[in-house]
Amino acid sequence: MDIKTLGLTTALCTIAAPLFAQDACVGSLDTLNVIAQGMPAVTALDAHLAEFNDKWDTEVKITLLGENERRAKSRLDASTGAGSYQVIYIDEANLAEYVEAGWVYPLGDVVPDTYDLGDFRTDLSNVATVDGVQYFAPFVGGGDVMMYRKDLFEAAGLSAPETLDDMVAAIKTLSAADNGAYGWSARGQRGSGMNVWRWTPFFRAMGGEWMDGDSPAFNSDAAVAATELYTDLMTYAPPGVATFNWSDSVEAFRGGQVAILIESDVFGPWMEDPEKSSIVGKVGYAPPPAPLPSAGWSHGWAVSKVGAAEDCSKTIAGDFVGWATSKEMEQNRINAGIASDIGRVSTLQSDGYKALVPQEYIDALLATGPKTSLLIMASPAWPEIGDNLGLALEEVFSGTRDDVQGALDEAAFFAEDSLARLK
Repeated sequence: MDIKTLGLTTALCTIAAPLFAQDACVGSLDTLNVIAQGMPAVTALDAHLAEFNDKWDTEVKITLLGENERRAKSRLDASTGAGSYQVIYIDEANLAEYVEAGWVYPLGDVVPDTYDLGDFRTDLSNVATVDGVQYFAPFVGGGDVMMYRKDLFEAAGLSAPETLDDMVAAIKTLSAADNGAYGWSARGQRGSGMNVWRWTPFFRAMGGEWMDGDSPAFNSDAAVAATELYTDLMTYAPPGVATFNWSDSVEAFRGGQVAILIESDVFGPWMEDPEKSSIVGKVGYAPPPAPLPSAGWSHGWAVSKVGAAEDCSKTIAGDFVGWATSKEMEQNRINAGIASDIGRVSTLQSDGYKALVPQEYIDALLATGPKTSLLIMASPAWPEIGDNLGLALEEVFSGTRDDVQGALDEAAFFAEDSLARLK
């Protein structure tokens, strides 16, 4: 066989491979186990799972857990070699760890090209990438927006804050007004993806850096100043904010209890849901006030090397990831009125999406984009370091500890040990 013939044969086999794989793998996997978090992009799949089950003669079983729980369970399943899950829900906080440990396949190795991987939003794909290789298919993510009650601002004679100082002043003014709302809310609950995530833009805005050479530096003067400001703002928030997660703060805002909230942009459309929001049409959207940066994040699905070690389980798991994050699935969500989990450029630009959200929200997304980046420490040790830092911050926020410097010093000392174990 000459080189040209060999090349043609190889090309034909490559094109036909997915068909042969499906024929060989149909009925080979009784259950496709998927670990997930209850985001709209996940729960909306329930109405369509029969389609996938019929294609592969399998049964997809999705285990829904809270954010901290699914992180812990995914890590345990992979690190112990149990391999109970073929598809795992992954995010920016644990991607470096999973890639370093060899627990997930590169996305391009397992998801068919027919699912148009190039259509994913660049900001989300970048967060899903390590050293130029993308490892998970994002279905939700983005940056931050400042959401504020336009009616309360107007009544108080205030304009949307453009600086951090303006926002602090507005929070205090609105808290003192007789308007039935607290000035602010935020995440206080411990965790790398909870209080640390919301605290980090304040830390970075103060000039903070995670590392100084090889040494952790988040016990710096900048970190102390950020923690003190964050703690002070909690005095203008609803009771119990010291242990609030993102859901608590979002629900407090759309329940009309809060005047200003900086949160992930995905929650913007939640404020316009007439069935669950009491403030529809009353919300303004803007980038986080300067110098606050925007915390870039992305969640999606990856195929586990541990759980999908066999060829057919890898093939079926890869097809599920592509199917579940496909253009068609996103369009199904848009048709159902779900605008909060958008991972694809084609969906973001569609008329259906624009019909569900205010133009002001879209403008805020575009304006926030240049301020958006991954603000957390890019290290496989981050989940452990971040969770421990979150514990220290929660102690400060809840008032069980008033020595801010000491709490941060202990967290930084712990981080030195976590980083040393990577060497």
